[in-house]
Amino acid sequence: MVWVQFLISAAVVVIAATKLAQYGDVIAVRTRLSGMFIGTLLLAGATSLPELLSAINAIQINVPDLAAGSMFGSSMFNMLMLAILDLITQQARILRRVAMNHALTASLANLLMGLAVFFLLADIDLKIGWVGLDSLIIIGLYMFGIRVIQMQGGKPPTEMPELDSSIPSLKIALIGFGLAVIALAFATPYTVRSTSEIAKITNISTGFIGATLLAITTSLPEMVATISAVRIRAYDLAIGNLFGSNLFNMFALGLTDAFYLKGRFLSSIDPAFALVGLLGLIMTSLGLVGNIVRVERRHLGFIEVDALIILIGYLLSMFFLYKRGIGV
Repeated sequence: MVWVQFLISAAVVVIAATKLAQYGDVIAVRTRLSGMFIGTLLLAGATSLPELLSAINAIQINVPDLAAGSMFGSSMFNMLMLAILDLITQQARILRRVAMNHALTASLANLLMGLAVFFLLADIDLKIGWVGLDSLIIIGLYMFGIRVIQMQGGKPPTEMPELDSSIPSLKIALIGFGLAVIALAFATPYTVRSTSEIAKITNISTGFIGATLLAITTSLPEMVATISAVRIRAYDLAIGNLFGSNLFNMFALGLTDAFYLKGRFLSSIDPAFALVGLLGLIMTSLGLVGNIVRVERRHLGFIEVDALIILIGYLLSMFFLYKRGIGV
């Protein structure tokens, strides 16, 4: 029964989050936001909302480790998507075509992941109200980073479609966006609870379940939105969504503290999860290197070398987490 509940709720989460991304794209078109801003903030934030909601629901049922595993695991899966994109866009060589502006987003994501790992290990017991100072620093740096990204990507978008009758109005997009949020808020608790139960009945650690099953489920909207962007050859939008999602995941990790009333949220997470965070940091670094290195011939048949390294890195990371058994 728990598997049925998981599959149904996960399907609702994916469908709702996909609609969220679609209506978010319409909002971006209608409001004429900058192209980089769309992929990094609006689209990434919309597709990453399931991670935030799953984290909030995880702390409500007292499994904060599941929330941490989902956040860091989602960042790893997003980078796996880079390798998958290279496989489905063999003629485009996507890592070679995207703008180097995304290096800024990836670097900011790495900075916040590095800070999150540091705070997990340092356990600095300082709070403002009930929210940890460490979480507030992460949130503040995210806000600063988004401001910098907006300034860097302030030019008019080049990948946005023409405004025609086929594009819904801003009012319809806002209503659709709101309904999708409601659907996500309804379905996510069932996904998190069923995932926690699956961890118990399979006797697999919550860390591994969070970094795989829950992380992949909440990351499927990013995959759908990214593949859709690639199909219309909006490569910068696709990569911006993935790096932007990693950045938003760390913001969500900090923001979860505001909903955790028992103390500092990061102090409730097993310090061993710093390993999961470091793996996410390594995976994002590999994606960053693939974005900025400009070598004319660096592919092996059907896949680029950097994409192949990302793919192997993800598989080895999952094997390591399974053998390590992080979380209870």
